[in-house]
Amino acid sequence: MALKCGIVGLPNVGKSTLFNCLSNAKAQSANFPFCTIEPNVGTITVPDQRLNKLENLVKPEKVIPTTIEIVDIAGLVKGAHKGEGLGNQFLANIREVDAIIHVLRCFEDGNVIHVDGSVDPIRDKEVIDMELQLKDLETIEKRMGAIERKAKSGDKDAAKIYAVYELLKKHLEAGNSARSLSLEKDQVNYVAELNLLTIKPVLYLCNVDENSVVTGNEYVQKLKSSVAGENAEVLILGAGIEADISELESFEERQLFLEDLGLEEPGVSKLIRYAYKLLNLQTYFTAGVKEVKAWTIKKGMTAPQAAGVIHTDFEKGFIRAEVIAYKDYIEYGSENAVKEAGKLQVQGKDYLPADGDVMHFRFNV
Repeated sequence: MALKCGIVGLPNVGKSTLFNCLSNAKAQSANFPFCTIEPNVGTITVPDQRLNKLENLVKPEKVIPTTIEIVDIAGLVKGAHKGEGLGNQFLANIREVDAIIHVLRCFEDGNVIHVDGSVDPIRDKEVIDMELQLKDLETIEKRMGAIERKAKSGDKDAAKIYAVYELLKKHLEAGNSARSLSLEKDQVNYVAELNLLTIKPVLYLCNVDENSVVTGNEYVQKLKSSVAGENAEVLILGAGIEADISELESFEERQLFLEDLGLEEPGVSKLIRYAYKLLNLQTYFTAGVKEVKAWTIKKGMTAPQAAGVIHTDFEKGFIRAEVIAYKDYIEYGSENAVKEAGKLQVQGKDYLPADGDVMHFRFNV
């Protein structure tokens, strides 16, 4: 699945440090604005304990996890919608991603300059929100002229679209993002065609100091209150700490470091799972002695569409799917044991795979 999450934020909030931890790519990271100019793209392995448990049962020759792509985008400043700083480039890059990880600085450090001179995550969030909203307004206004002429000529479909555009325009002018506007199902399709920046799902990532990685701090609490009505996730992570963890050689060293901090796992592992969820993705597995593999599909895909992720011939010639629920596979310990217990399901073209299903496809081309 070629879906991407974009890491965005003001300059110097920790985006590139975070990206390096996620992908092990060596995006330049330095203490000055616009350090990242071209967007860095990293393919990230999605951590999934279910894959490990299947490996222990099946004993395959190899195990292949699923992945997503993360894009580190240049820092934005006020006036970006007019092309200030690297505004045009930033907005073009963010238009190409499917979801947004918005990094906000929630720590004090006199050695790391802030582009606006002080730490205030709510202000920083509003700067980027406003720039994206203004760009979306520009997009809508350009489209409204042509639609308005059609609507006035008696085109009923155009009239419906124009009414939605008017509603959206007022919503944005009031300082709101498009994602927070409640729309009917048919209206959602009209808005989707605009490819708006503020319609994309967002995760707010609070970059904190070492003392705040477990419970957060005052900046985090204020931000959570600020975004309470947005239906958006808020995640706490210390990019500097994650960089230290990534430098440790062994699993045992990393676990000891995490225990000292009071953490069960690296923050980036949790972030990757959040990003996967943000992209509306889920996983199914294929399991055999050659390989155990995780496959990525969008939620709501049918069994033939899921089969098509492996190969287009699987979708074209789909006959049926043999499905084992993940919990049944773990409980009974093998495919044969599941069959003997009568737990193997035979599903047709209308089946919607559940997250974690172990699947085998029958097809004929």
